[in-house]
Amino acid sequence: MSTALIAEDEPLLAAALRADLARLWPQLQVLAMAGDGQQALQQALALQPALCFLDIRMPGLSGLEVARALAEDWPDGPAAPPFPLLVFVTAYDQYAIDAFEAQAVDYLLKPVTPERLAACVQRLQRTLATRGDAALAMQAALQQLRGLLGAAPAAAAGAPGAARLQVIQAQAGATVHLVPLDEVIYFEAADKYVRVVTAEREHLIRTSLRELLPQLDPAQFWQVHRGTVVQVRCIASARRDESGKALLTLRGRPEQLTASRLYAHLFKGM
Repeated sequence: MSTALIAEDEPLLAAALRADLARLWPQLQVLAMAGDGQQALQQALALQPALCFLDIRMPGLSGLEVARALAEDWPDGPAAPPFPLLVFVTAYDQYAIDAFEAQAVDYLLKPVTPERLAACVQRLQRTLATRGDAALAMQAALQQLRGLLGAAPAAAAGAPGAARLQVIQAQAGATVHLVPLDEVIYFEAADKYVRVVTAEREHLIRTSLRELLPQLDPAQFWQVHRGTVVQVRCIASARRDESGKALLTLRGRPEQLTASRLYAHLFKGM
């Protein structure tokens, strides 16, 4: 029996999807219904379903952010279950849908029609029937998510890019520290703040990593984890471990950082 999780913040849509799945796929067991992204992530990691239906726009974490976090936190090792098949439920326009369709991850466009859901169910059933081992499933999922995370933001709106930052203004009490961006070794998400780490000290800024990222040059700063962005020239070496993650040694800081499986492909020899 296959298992699923439904993450949808609109209760009527969630109930309708569950009812339609019960009609089209009676053997499918829906393990949980999540109303926000954080709950979806926690339940998916705890219950380890074979399928996840993820609404793109949810409170807390978006469907894409849930998928990225799952790829980073999914269990390792030969006994680990296969990474779940992901179906994104979205209200994006057709241009954005083309970006989703180009990846090997299925999607449902709101309002979900019975015909489209039936086709999705058939595709999922075929994929589950022909799946390889857990390691191969994880590798396939990582490739899909890398493409999707790269394509979806560009397709989402056509909005003008944010201005690039040159200086970080970090306030501490009545003092505002002006930190040149070139001195920042890495940024790290810390609850509602972001840690700004230089060779000499650390600062806190009251912003989210999601808001900060569009203002950084992606050639200069690489995201290596959903909560960590590192200045490329400050990475001295990267060592892969058996789980597919990479341990990063830094120039100017004693600590090491971990690049998750989703981003470890950035570190390969020339």
